[in-house]
Amino acid sequence: MTRTLRPHNFSAGPGELPPGVLEAASRALIEVPEVGLPLLGISHRSKWFGDVVAEAEAIVRDLLDLPKNYHVLFLQGGATLQFSAVAATFLRDRNRFADYLETGYWSRKCLPEARKEGRIRVLWSGEADGYSRLPSDVELDLSPDAAYFHYISNETVEGLQFHRLLGLEGVRRVCDMSSDFLSRPIDVQKFDLIYAHAQKNLGPAGVTVVILRDDVLEEVPEGLPSMMDYRPHVEMRSIFNTPPTFGIYVVLLVLRWLRDEVGGLVAMNRINETKAARLYAMLDRSDGFYRGRAARIDRSLMNVSFNLPTPELERSFLQEAQGQGLFGLEGHRSCGGVRASLYNAVSLESVDRLCRFMAEFRDAADPSVVDQTRPVEAVV
Repeated sequence: MTRTLRPHNFSAGPGELPPGVLEAASRALIEVPEVGLPLLGISHRSKWFGDVVAEAEAIVRDLLDLPKNYHVLFLQGGATLQFSAVAATFLRDRNRFADYLETGYWSRKCLPEARKEGRIRVLWSGEADGYSRLPSDVELDLSPDAAYFHYISNETVEGLQFHRLLGLEGVRRVCDMSSDFLSRPIDVQKFDLIYAHAQKNLGPAGVTVVILRDDVLEEVPEGLPSMMDYRPHVEMRSIFNTPPTFGIYVVLLVLRWLRDEVGGLVAMNRINETKAARLYAMLDRSDGFYRGRAARIDRSLMNVSFNLPTPELERSFLQEAQGQGLFGLEGHRSCGGVRASLYNAVSLESVDRLCRFMAEFRDAADPSVVDQTRPVEAVV
């Protein structure tokens, strides 16, 4: 079948990648010019791949202005393995506790894994509000005695994002930034450990970036499984075992794109703010036909989750959207609805095309349904 429309990918992950990255990666699958072999057949112990990892680390350091006392690791296991590794590092076999927030689907998923390693306190849960908002500072009873404080910066399912730094000075700050890492500038020195799987903004599934301060290594207890022990990964510069070579190479291509073509994190953030503003404006001027889930103050720049007046309209919306070349708009299986993910590689052109379709779909809807809609204010 011949495709007549350029696809626009709003998938929540694995997500959109820059066209130039896809082209370079496809060429490398056939032959890496510097080596003369297909990418998937090059040894992870080769000098070439060692250089790939070193360059990827260097660009991350450059983009984040990363101090020398921080390590950059390219690991496996996704954020899910880090749910366990973080807790095991700081809590296993110790009379300590950690503070956690439950702000959505993924922060709820990490709690059982942390509890297997030690004591945790859930300082705040958004479950009663349907995970439609994030806590204010006055709602958080942070403890200066906690081994660490853990939160997720962006909830992909519900479309919630923290736009401020959380935590107490003097308490280790750990953050899962899987869905907004390198989408905007951050002050890395405020964090002891950051982790982010790649399949949102950085590359394909299979790679997880971990950034940790040097003194975290002193906390690692003896007897951890090697894949959960950060020390051998630091010592072997992310090549402790056979790493996902293809995935790391594509991450490098994305990092080059972000540095050289986009112009860095400040420029990327401006683009992301523009994309999100255009889509939220469409929601807000639809008179309740499109109903955003997140409180306005907590709206995510990465994931826009919303509903239509009826489940039938949502199904029709998704079907017609795909017919127009708009893919990946299905809401998460836990809550349904519609979700547009606006990761770094999603273009302004794609967002504008989605907004036009949304306007056309509303205009074509049954007038009796449209008349029954009303402005729906998100929780404020």
